[in-house]
Amino acid sequence: MVTPTNMANVESVLSQIRQYQAEAASGAKVEDLALNEASKNTFTDSVKGALQEVNATQQASKSIRNAYERGEDIPLTDVVMGIQKSSLAFEATLQIRNKVLKAYEEIMNMPV
Repeated sequence: MVTPTNMANVESVLSQIRQYQAEAASGAKVEDLALNEASKNTFTDSVKGALQEVNATQQASKSIRNAYERGEDIPLTDVVMGIQKSSLAFEATLQIRNKVLKAYEEIMNMPV
């Protein structure tokens, strides 16, 4: 099943490939390309992107569930799978948050 999130990811990868091809054709070094890419992606951007994906999964699950409840022709298995995917994504995000908070607390409690 192709979702808007999957299409956005595919488009993003394709645009990166096109950018690399253009830079390679202009004579840029591979090391420079890797450095430019690494400097663009910050930790904050990575976290924000992950949270947006979890949110998109939950919104898609909600819309499929609402459509099923309205009586639209959607298989029950798709509804259940959507709910399970959003639940799993949320639980994983929650566990990561807990690990990050625990690490932060340990760092703050270290003697200087």
